[in-house]
Amino acid sequence: MFRTALLRSARCLAQAAPRAQAPIARSAFPSTFVQRNAAPSFSVPSIRFYSAHAGLSQEEVQGRILDLLKNFDKVSDESKLSPNSHFTNDLGLDSLDTVEVVMAIEEEFSIEIPDKEADAIHSVDQAVQYILSQPDGEKIFQVICWAVH
Repeated sequence: MFRTALLRSARCLAQAAPRAQAPIARSAFPSTFVQRNAAPSFSVPSIRFYSAHAGLSQEEVQGRILDLLKNFDKVSDESKLSPNSHFTNDLGLDSLDTVEVVMAIEEEFSIEIPDKEADAIHSVDQAVQYILSQPDGEKIFQVICWAVH
C-alpha cells in the first residue's frame, strides 16, 4: 500500500515537472501559425491528500458479508442468513462453495487471506472477526494528483 502511494506520488511529480521546450524559429512557420500572445504555461506542484478512517465497525463488516452472501447464487434459502449463520450447516454450502465465499470476501475487503486462515473461516461470525482483526483490513488511502500544464 505504501509502495503504491510512493509510486503514484513519483508519477505525479514527473508529470508536474516543468518541461523545457526548444524555441521555435519564426522563419520555420508562417506568421499565421505562431501564437504571439500565448498565455505562459505553468504547473502546480502535486498535491497529495491521504484519508484513512479508523476502520470499519462490526455492523458494517457484517452487513457487507451478509449482502455478499445474499447475492451468492448457491445460497438457496436467504431466510437462514444471519450474523450467526454457518456456511455448511445453515446455508448448505459445500467446501468448494465455502472457498468461493472466502475468495469473494477477500475481493470485497481488498485483503488477502492466507490458506491456513481461510480454512478456519466457516461462518459469518468467523469472517467478521477475521476482517476486524486485520490491521490493514480497510484503510483507504486516496491519492489525488493534480497537474496543470
